[in-house]
Amino acid sequence: MNRKLLLLLFFLVTFLMNAQNAGWTTNVTDAIALSAEQRRPMLILFTAASASDNLQEEVFGTPEFEKWSRKNVILVKLDLSDFSSSLIKEQNVRLKNAFEIIELPQVCIVNGAIRNGKTTFDMLGKVSYRNGGARSWISECDSILNPSE
Repeated sequence: MNRKLLLLLFFLVTFLMNAQNAGWTTNVTDAIALSAEQRRPMLILFTAASASDNLQEEVFGTPEFEKWSRKNVILVKLDLSDFSSSLIKEQNVRLKNAFEIIELPQVCIVNGAIRNGKTTFDMLGKVSYRNGGARSWISECDSILNPSE
């Protein structure tokens, strides 16, 4: 009985973890198209294997963030320690430099467009980890998305 319960719990936790990460994309071109289609800016997370997990655990792993992100942004995760492809690595490093990312993890909220084969970005703002949990972090993002309010 205990073994079955543990097995069920394991599959449930695995399913929930995959469900939470389902909204993130790693393809910037796809994210730009989705952003234009849904008329929402992109929230680009720059991270690496050595980056702190505070943002992931205290913000991105919460139901508040999941609900907020579904309504407000297109989630893009760019891992600077991902060496699976030299093109992906080069793209991620170029974007990191273009957005002047110094500390990891850091988030940029941007609008992007592809016109005549050229990709352009309009930076709306940057957000780093801060104490206060998801509500505080989301509030800071909302002030970037809605500066007049």
